[in-house]
Amino acid sequence: MNDSLNSGYSIKDNNNSPVTAFSIRGLVQAKQDHTEVNRYISREFQDYGYDLASRLEDASHAGLYIKLAKTLPRTILERAYSFVADYPRAKNKGKLFMWKIKQIRTELKAKAEGIV
Repeated sequence: MNDSLNSGYSIKDNNNSPVTAFSIRGLVQAKQDHTEVNRYISREFQDYGYDLASRLEDASHAGLYIKLAKTLPRTILERAYSFVADYPRAKNKGKLFMWKIKQIRTELKAKAEGIV
């Protein structure tokens, strides 16, 4: 078989053997993986909150990140995440993320009140 056709996006099947996305089995497996994760997600902020939880390696608090994605401006969340991303060896990325959100909100509140 031509290797150039099989050089597509590689995923693993249930037997941990590589499957290319160009094969029918690869497409079906990718579709199943996507639907299992996003079965209960119907809004954009839910998807963003779940994605944030997975990037922070804190899936047990996914509901918290969904709530934050719904209520806080996206710029605050992105600034906090970019801060956490600069610390790859952080023991608790979720804790660092929440601390940075608090710091950013305090900073914005002081700026709005004209203190700074």
